[in-house]
Amino acid sequence: MEPELEKLVESGKLSAEGAKQLEKLKPGTFCLHKSWGFGRVTEWNLLLNQIVIDFAGKKSHPMQVQYAAENLTPLPLEHFLVRKANDLMSIKKLATEDPVAVVRNIVESFSGEATVAQISEWLIGDVFTEAEWKRWWESTKKLLKASGAFSVPAKKTDSIQLRGEGVSHTDELIASFNKARQPKEQIAALEQIIKFHQQFKGSEKQLQPIVAQIENVAARNQKMHPELAFELIIARDDLLECVPLLHTTHIGLTLSKLILDEEKRLMSILPKLPAAKEKKILQALPAVLGPRWTERALQLMQGSHGRMIAQIARVFSDAGQHAEVKAMLERSIREHSATSEMLVWLCSERERWSDLIKPELLGAILAALEREQHNAPSRASKLQRALVEDRQLVGKMFADGDIGVARDTVRRLQLSPLFDELTKRSLLGRIVKVYPGLESMIAGAQTQEETAPLIVSWSSLEKRKGEYEELVKTKIPENRKEIAIARSYGDLSENFEFKAAKQMQSVLMRRKAELEQMLDNARGTSFEKVDTSLVSIGTIVTLRDADASEEETYTILGAWDGDPDRHIISYQTAIGQALLGHKLGEVISLNTDRGAAQFAIVSIKPAPPDKTEAAAALNEMPATEVAIAE
Repeated sequence: MEPELEKLVESGKLSAEGAKQLEKLKPGTFCLHKSWGFGRVTEWNLLLNQIVIDFAGKKSHPMQVQYAAENLTPLPLEHFLVRKANDLMSIKKLATEDPVAVVRNIVESFSGEATVAQISEWLIGDVFTEAEWKRWWESTKKLLKASGAFSVPAKKTDSIQLRGEGVSHTDELIASFNKARQPKEQIAALEQIIKFHQQFKGSEKQLQPIVAQIENVAARNQKMHPELAFELIIARDDLLECVPLLHTTHIGLTLSKLILDEEKRLMSILPKLPAAKEKKILQALPAVLGPRWTERALQLMQGSHGRMIAQIARVFSDAGQHAEVKAMLERSIREHSATSEMLVWLCSERERWSDLIKPELLGAILAALEREQHNAPSRASKLQRALVEDRQLVGKMFADGDIGVARDTVRRLQLSPLFDELTKRSLLGRIVKVYPGLESMIAGAQTQEETAPLIVSWSSLEKRKGEYEELVKTKIPENRKEIAIARSYGDLSENFEFKAAKQMQSVLMRRKAELEQMLDNARGTSFEKVDTSLVSIGTIVTLRDADASEEETYTILGAWDGDPDRHIISYQTAIGQALLGHKLGEVISLNTDRGAAQFAIVSIKPAPPDKTEAAAALNEMPATEVAIAE
């Protein structure tokens, strides 16, 4: 032991164990600290009971000898960080010539296992730039797997480990498959085998039992989990294609046979598959189903999610049958039977299907939105967002249309309960941009609407008046205070709070004007003593589908009374307008998901009266008297 260290031990400033550790930390040696990282001991100053270390972020940092002995880990010369510090150019050269050796050195320096993040941390900055590292690692990862000396996990967060000699990558892949117990785990392991199939050259016999096991699992799962059977058989076919010496052990278990067996269930199976495997099944339909593949594909298209719709359209185009898809789309738009998913896809692909972007498309979109609101009123609509947020779409629809069609569409939009007033005005404005002549017609219609009575229930009128009162008594005054406070901050050109408060003021005042107009036009009613000799506002109507023999019941109430969950609809909706005025026994045509259908009116009964006395009293008071003086 160094004499100076002995003196420190005798004086009680350093423990005997600490002295042994400190002897490994002589000047010139390298070390690691858990907080400050890699460093180099530059000198001992034992008279002051200190040693001095150069860390990357702390040059000439002094430490008390006992603390240093307890918290510094001395590094051997073969440690990667020491090698890099002593000869960086040699490390750079080695990284180019033998990247596996560099990773081995790093993993060994981490005691046998290291994550990708740890490896990159020691290489990025002085050995590689960020971009160079990404390219280097992609190629190096393949070399590591091929070497057989490393266990390379699929997850980046898991550690790369050195393993015992004699375990090859192919052995590890097969062991991983044999270890898997669930079909999903087996599929994942099988895909790794397919990815590295070239490493199995000369050892194909190892894979033949796997083929047999895949086929047995697929056969067992076909009845209860057909999507797993499809995934397994497609993966098996990929493996047989990659390794021609392999062969099937289950005659008749083919993708074609599976499609034929499960043809009726394809609608529910395909959405559960990964996109690539879904695509393979759709591409196989023409060969498997023959002439009737078009009918089946079109049925799938009408009841599928957006991704599959796009896939099917591509399969048709590849088969030279673009016209069939176009005819189906035209028919479904004309009959208002197009699904929301189809319409969202069509709007996003409008450049390719420009012949279909016509005013009739907006009618189909409105019909689909009404069905959505009826079936799931609380769910956000992708179709509504596509229509409202794509500010070019409506203009494209009406670019070459007839002004008479545009006029009819304007009227329908004005009556539609699907949109709030701001959104409705925005959509109408896009039509006016194409047909400026309709501006006066819209203005005239709005003037007419102001004088035309709006029939509403007492309870809905009370809610609207309550909203108006809260607006003028609470929200607008609070907004004024916010504007005053924000103005006091000064420099209005850079004052975000002031701009936000002023924008909110515009919204509130616009809503105030809308509510005043609606309340001035509204006429409350209790729906008592309604005429049940025909469908009128305040009646409950039961319809029977002429084809399906199923019945549906609708309660037709005021303009603000829609509640699709309870089958309550406003008289302003398309269904309400179609029913009003018809008598018991009459047959009418309504648009459904499957196109136009015939319904017979089998019952007309009075709806329960709405006797909200508070609202009836409010109705006698002008809307502006509800507000307080501003």
